[in-house]
Parts: sequence; C-alpha cells; structure tokens
Amino acid sequence: MKNSEKTNVMRVLDAKKIAYTSHTYQPDPALSGSEIARLLHEDAEKVFKTLVTQGKSGQYYVFAVPVEQELDLKKAAKAAGEKAVSMIKQKELLPLTGYVHGGCSPVGMKKQFPAFLHETAGQYETIFVSAGKVGYQIELAPGDLVRAAGLTSADLVSE
Repeated sequence: MKNSEKTNVMRVLDAKKIAYTSHTYQPDPALSGSEIARLLHEDAEKVFKTLVTQGKSGQYYVFAVPVEQELDLKKAAKAAGEKAVSMIKQKELLPLTGYVHGGCSPVGMKKQFPAFLHETAGQYETIFVSAGKVGYQIELAPGDLVRAAGLTSADLVSE
C-alpha cells in the first residue's frame, strides 16, 4: 500500500535526491520483522532492522541487519573498533535518535553515529529499512542507503 505522508527519513532522502519507494502497513508494535516482511510480500533477507548500541568508549553505533538475523555483538564491536558493544535500553532510543522502537531508521537520526550495514545487503537490487515511523518502510538500493546514512559494510550477524 502506498502512502503520501512524508516521514523525516523520506525528507532526508528527497533532499539528497535519492530514489526510494515508500511502503506502509497497519502499524502494530507487536509485529516482528518477519511478519513485516510477509506484509510487504518480501524476502525477510531483504528487510533490515536498525539496532543502536553503545561501545565501551561511550560512543553510540548503529547497525542494520536482516530482520531474522541476530546482531553478533562481538562482530559489531570489531567493525566499530571497540572492545565490546551492548544494546541500548529501549527508553534511551527516542531521546538519542528521535525514533521510537519499531520505527528506528539509520537515515535521519537526531545525530549521525558511526553506522554499519550487514554485508549481505549488497546482494540485492533493493532492500527495505524503516522509514522512521512504525508502519512505514522505504525500499531503496543498498548503495543509496549507504550514501544517505554514511554506512560501512561489515559482517555483523552470527553464523
């Protein structure tokens, strides 16, 4: 289902002249990433969730990984050049990023943090990430997402 409402993510992409397709679904915070992929009629490997961590140094990091995969914290720490990283508490997400749980996007956060995209994204013509609001996803070329959010490709998930 297409929708005309613009999210901050869409405004950022428009400003950077990056092509994307927006998709919407009935917002439900209880939906898993796999269920969202099914609602979009897409392979879950192409639908990415955005996770925010904090390193031992105190620096925050953003990771985008396929919705059915788990972020490997050791691999994430290695990619970020940290001894260790841990997930931030859900209540810290909105004040830190400007996004709520289930609507977090690597694009257009309040502050730009070092960000990483799981290396499998490059296998696809397009991938999906949150458009910054529960019930909204954007579909775009992985290279365009990398450009829009300053992402670095890395191996980020458990085998």
